[in-house]
Amino acid sequence: MLSPATGDSEQLLRRRAALNVEDPDRARLRTQVIEANLPMAGRLARRYAGRGESYDDLAQVGALGLIKAVDGFDSSRGVPFASYAVPTILGGIRRHFRDTAWAIRVPRAAQELGARVPEARGRLAQRRGRQPTDRELADDLEVTVAQLVAAVAALDVYRLESLNEPLPRADGGERHVRIGAADPGFAAMDDHLTLRLLLAALPARERQILIFRFYGDLTQAQIATRVGLSQMHVSRLLRRSLAQLRAGMLR
Repeated sequence: MLSPATGDSEQLLRRRAALNVEDPDRARLRTQVIEANLPMAGRLARRYAGRGESYDDLAQVGALGLIKAVDGFDSSRGVPFASYAVPTILGGIRRHFRDTAWAIRVPRAAQELGARVPEARGRLAQRRGRQPTDRELADDLEVTVAQLVAAVAALDVYRLESLNEPLPRADGGERHVRIGAADPGFAAMDDHLTLRLLLAALPARERQILIFRFYGDLTQAQIATRVGLSQMHVSRLLRRSLAQLRAGMLR
């Protein structure tokens, strides 16, 4: 048996393909090929280190790409395993950057255009001896100025800055202190307007009783004297009115 360190991946995969699908040696050979090629996957992942993703995360993505390549390799075609595995692993790493590494989901076209901008800007700056205008850059990339501006703006959301990141000022305050909050007065105003409509729907006598009780601060006995009703009747009207208002506010 070939060892994982020195074994030939194509030979191991050919042996695996020749086995019955229920043969336990298939899983063992698969593991051997994966372990033998993990260093290659790690080297490919290292190419993309320093682009905002940790090497450990990229190595994991590379390993998943390697497993996909092992499972998808057709040993009958007679091609080297590496010629199939390398594009598969790199494709998985690029998809990771495109689909999961962005803080906000950005259309693929904008991502790809944004990736071309730095090289084009540097090339034009060297050629013209100054930074190119948006129009010049857009013409060079064969896109509209609007598409260029959108792609450049998209690059700013690849990694959003932490709200606890200090502001670039001498006071050292954090970003979150500059974020506005909803004014609690808005909710109070909504409640006030809703309550006015509910009060207007009450009978005039019940509205008057509520005014005496909550604005005039009168007792139920005093209200009863004012409106010519018994205290018990006033108590019942107050309970009924308050229940009606409460139900209306909860709708």
